[in-house]
Amino acid sequence: MKHNATIIYSVLLIIGDFLALVAAFSVAYILRVKYDTRPLLEQIPAETYIYGFLAVLPLWILVHGFIGLYRHDTYDNRFREFGRLIIGSAIGILVIIGYEFVIEDELFPARLVAVYGLALSFSFLVIFRMFARSIRSLFFAFGYGVNNVLIIGSGGSIDSIVEELRDTRHSGHRIVGIVSNKATDFRMFPDFETAKNKLGPRIIHSIIQTELYRDTEENDAIMEYAQKHHIAYRFIPGNNELFVGNIEVELFRGTPVVTVHQTPLIGWGSIVKRIFDFIVSGVLIIIVSPLLLLVAILQKLTSPKAPVLLKQTRLTQFDRKFTVYKFRSFKPEFNGMSPEQAFIKMGKPEVAQAYRQRGDQIPNDPRITRMGRILRVTSLDELPQLFNVLKGDISLVGPRALVPEELNNYQQKHHIMSIKSGITGLAQVSGRRDISFDERRKLDLYYVQNWSFWLDITILLKTLRAVINGIGAK
Repeated sequence: MKHNATIIYSVLLIIGDFLALVAAFSVAYILRVKYDTRPLLEQIPAETYIYGFLAVLPLWILVHGFIGLYRHDTYDNRFREFGRLIIGSAIGILVIIGYEFVIEDELFPARLVAVYGLALSFSFLVIFRMFARSIRSLFFAFGYGVNNVLIIGSGGSIDSIVEELRDTRHSGHRIVGIVSNKATDFRMFPDFETAKNKLGPRIIHSIIQTELYRDTEENDAIMEYAQKHHIAYRFIPGNNELFVGNIEVELFRGTPVVTVHQTPLIGWGSIVKRIFDFIVSGVLIIIVSPLLLLVAILQKLTSPKAPVLLKQTRLTQFDRKFTVYKFRSFKPEFNGMSPEQAFIKMGKPEVAQAYRQRGDQIPNDPRITRMGRILRVTSLDELPQLFNVLKGDISLVGPRALVPEELNNYQQKHHIMSIKSGITGLAQVSGRRDISFDERRKLDLYYVQNWSFWLDITILLKTLRAVINGIGAK
């Protein structure tokens, strides 16, 4: 979904939880050490105490993440959030105590500091969450972070969902139109075709359909439009039957709905992935910077008049164009060209078909320089893409960043473009020499629909092994 208010709110919750916990344990220290005259177990200076606590605090935040405290279906439900905060506080203090045991050093000057910290942390977290919810409602009232909803259907469910979403300040949703034959005080449209032409994909953030049309083509058109433009789609069933399959059943403002996700890489998962990308790419850039400089010098020595880098327009999440950086491996006259353009220029258009059939590579590719062959065999040509990862253009792991011409040849392109492209991916570690273009895209699609953080780690480890062993190098 292109509407990122939930991600921004989740990030703010992470920051707020962190500060609330720091404040809670600072007050706990002051109450026991400064205002309690009883002797302490250990004389721990305030500075040492704070530094020790800050070292382990990220683990507490991770606990919150794992139990879902940064998911919209948790923080939108006050009772669920309250229960998860109780669990999170209990597990968090156990993590702190466990950390103290592992380091075999005293973290707390007295046991009551931990007790006070537990009580205060839960209280401060609840107060902060209430404050954050109030601030978010205020932003909703002024139209910031609001999710624009198009409702489709005429069944009985439409009345209840309209009433639930009517108050934008509390729901965070704005009804921009209703496709129905039932009269309401909102903007009405006779059919979906009219609604999408009048509103357009920039206005619509999500679609809620309360009933299926008898004509399946109409239903397919709605789903295709939502996926093509990366619009969230929810279907509200006419009864409370449980659904099975590759879908998620949840309560949306008190109403049972089926949410169709293009990828599990949403919410908390996308935040973790971005933080991981930023840290790892930054560290790797520092480590390989001498190697980057060496390759750049060799490029200039072997081809003085040619550019060091290949700068090419590629596509990433939501069909967004960006400039990819790679060390140039092609001869200058073919630099920046698509394979089809290059082979036509050299008078061998039939080679382009063989190139695609062999998984975007052919033996002794005539476009590649001697230096370029070394770069490709060692995968050094990919290193400048670390700067793309650091900027947020792409991820370390993801579908291959395609040029627009390549993407237009693929039928399920909108699914692949629901997440960021990557330097490496499932296709690259599954036999780069032996699989065709279509098979690569199937693996990309599998990755998109089955993403997990551990799958990313597995792919990165396999990529490292492939680079070291020279497996599948072009």
